[in-house]
Amino acid sequence: MIFVTVGTQDVPFDRLIKSVEKQIKNGNIKEEVIVQSGCSKYTSNKMKIINYMDDYEFKKTMKQARIVITHGGVGSIIDALNMNKVIIACPRLAKYKEHTNDHQLQIINKFSNMGYLIPLKDLSKLENALQEAEIFRPKKYKSNTENMVKLIENFIDNN
Repeated sequence: MIFVTVGTQDVPFDRLIKSVEKQIKNGNIKEEVIVQSGCSKYTSNKMKIINYMDDYEFKKTMKQARIVITHGGVGSIIDALNMNKVIIACPRLAKYKEHTNDHQLQIINKFSNMGYLIPLKDLSKLENALQEAEIFRPKKYKSNTENMVKLIENFIDNN
């Protein structure tokens, strides 16, 4: 199963959802696709689309997925990394009015450079990203939270 999540922004990310559906129609995706679509009104008879999922359902669905196709939200990326998922990440972009700026592009570039995910900056390349996902093995994710807490504790203790 492929899980597509576009986050819960107040604007749709139909550009990604339509691209996934096109890959189903072209025969490049043959397995079930479940989409967490946020505020999108997009409908499909090729995919199961759920606007919003509670945290339990979201993580349960992600855990069952073979591949996670996500927007560039840190929370979705970290959740998928913690479950050792193969991730294809596509940024919401300001030029399409999907976000106020292009910070998701920067987030995806950083995670990609560290070997954690497959970046998808051009949706016409989704077929290539899906092929890469068949052999891609993400680097094991290790959170830096513990180091940050130590830095803050040391700062507080020394000031």
